[in-house]
Amino acid sequence: MNNQNYYGYIRVSTRDQNEARQLIALENLDIPKKNIYIDKISGKNFDRPEYQKMLKKLDENSVLFIESIDRLGRSYNDLNEQWRYITKKLHADIVVIDMPLLDTRKDKNLLGTFISDLVLSLLSYVAESERHNIRQRQAEGIAAAKKRGVKFGRPPKALPKNFHESVCKWKNKEISITQAAKQCNMPVSTFYRKYKKLEL
Repeated sequence: MNNQNYYGYIRVSTRDQNEARQLIALENLDIPKKNIYIDKISGKNFDRPEYQKMLKKLDENSVLFIESIDRLGRSYNDLNEQWRYITKKLHADIVVIDMPLLDTRKDKNLLGTFISDLVLSLLSYVAESERHNIRQRQAEGIAAAKKRGVKFGRPPKALPKNFHESVCKWKNKEISITQAAKQCNMPVSTFYRKYKKLEL
């Protein structure tokens, strides 16, 4: 493993997702467990606790391994900025396991750097475009479902059995609206809103 310090970074979007696949890929490279940092958080920005801890460890003798470029981040601009921060400011190397062209240890000449930067720009653009497309498809799907009459959110609670009776008593001035709402176990505002909606 020579004199370089190997680090691994793993990110999954939610706490329910499993990081095992990424972990196996990194452990197969003999990266020490203490040097593997895992965030269970969205990739929309780089304000991630484990990622920030890891950055403090990186220097010119470090190599950072990630399984795929979208594990590092999804925003085109942020991803490019972060890549340059790690490679140019911290002088660490980055290796993207599933994309051998993205290995800054190789071809450190002008052409190698140009190819690496070009591939990174292309992949980060594709990652952000895909995220945008997913959001758009979700919005279109929801709009189409609403047109078909699909209801979203929790179904409304059924009215209490004594609701109509309490409304009648209130309208006949036998009880106050506060008393009517209390009989139905509702806040006054909810009682009145339900009454107006049904136009009793």
